[in-house]
This record gives sequence, C-alpha cells and structure tokens, in this order.
Amino acid sequence: MNDLNHELGVAMKTGKLVLGYKNVSKLLLTGSPKLVIVSDSSPKKAKESMLYYSQMAGVKCIKAKETSLELGSHCGKPFPVSAIAVIDPGDSDILG
Repeated sequence: MNDLNHELGVAMKTGKLVLGYKNVSKLLLTGSPKLVIVSDSSPKKAKESMLYYSQMAGVKCIKAKETSLELGSHCGKPFPVSAIAVIDPGDSDILG
C-alpha cells in the first residue's frame, strides 16, 4: 500500500468507506467489506475482535501505525476513527 494518508483521502472522495468500530463490526457480520483498517490506539479488545471478525469473514485486516486521531484526520474528519472498512476503493490504490 502506498501512502495511507493519500490513499484514504482518495478513497473518501471517490469510493465508499464505513467509519467507526461499531459500524465496521456490524458490516463484518452482515456485509462484506474489501479491507478493514484498525488504528494502533484502539483498545486491545477492540483490535482483537476486529481481527477475529475479519478472519471469519475472509477480509484482510490491517493494523495501522497511526492513532485514532490521525486516522480521523486522514479521512478528513475532526474526530478519532478507530476502525475503517473499505467497501469501494474508488480511484484509490488502498487495496493494492
């Protein structure tokens, strides 16, 4: 994956992302995202459950080195984002 900051910005503008631990968890149980990104500062239990749900759904899960605040900033949001699900990458190369 290229620069996460750039790729998330492009994906936000041209694709479809779901933000937040609860929303991503529900999506993993009911839908099928193409990629899940979990922030480094997420609680241990949240990270473990995201990894577990992703594994059960057969979806790649990335543990980002960025904090929740940094992930939120990359997505253009003024709040922390602990988890991101990529449904449609749009013009970004976030899946590659």
